[in-house]
Amino acid sequence: MYLSKEKKAEIFAKHGGKAENTGSAEGQIALFTFRISHLTEHLKKNRHDYNTERSLVLLVGKRRRLLDYLKNTEINRYREIIKELNIRK
Repeated sequence: MYLSKEKKAEIFAKHGGKAENTGSAEGQIALFTFRISHLTEHLKKNRHDYNTERSLVLLVGKRRRLLDYLKNTEINRYREIIKELNIRK
């Protein structure tokens, strides 16, 4: 399993403030980014896995909407998370 409880708690602790803060936009964006990178590697090996490709597109859309929300509400937090995760924009 690529995403264990410990790894998830580590992601939220690093980006969301603390491990229990699973609802923060930064924590969710970091989790989505981790999952996107994992699915991207999977698709490099399995080019015809169309279900995973669809899941990846949906996940990228979710992350994009969260980033747009953060950009519209608090631009400084948006800039910090973009810089931390090396997301192109």
